[in-house]
Amino acid sequence: MLVERMLPAARGKPATVGIDAPLIDAAKLLQGADANLVIVCDAAGAMAGVITKTDIVARIGDCHGASCVTAASAVMTRAVTFCHPDSFVKDVWSTMKDRGLKHLPVTDRDLRPIGVINARQVVQALLEEVEYEEQLLRDYVMCIGYR
Repeated sequence: MLVERMLPAARGKPATVGIDAPLIDAAKLLQGADANLVIVCDAAGAMAGVITKTDIVARIGDCHGASCVTAASAVMTRAVTFCHPDSFVKDVWSTMKDRGLKHLPVTDRDLRPIGVINARQVVQALLEEVEYEEQLLRDYVMCIGYR
């Protein structure tokens, strides 16, 4: 199974900020229950890095008063692990598991973000694939044929 089959669930507009945006803009995007990752994009719209809630908490001590003028580029993780729609879900899961990632940006070939998938979605897709293969095997053994 490819990541592209998961895109309808992952495509909800990814939270993005510009590379020069203040950190407070990223923090506002992370306030929602669904947002756990902000993708930082350069002027061309390509992914330059990501900011997580953990990154915000680690930098909050550098902020003074009610606003934070630290640029997103100063806080973002630049070495981002990501996937493409034509990536295999099992490979994505392996990468997420090995690196302890809960969320992974999905980008096009020009590194423009098109969605974010989370570990729960990946595991669910893998379970559905296994259940389908089990059903096919059961039907074959019972001489029902293929679906």
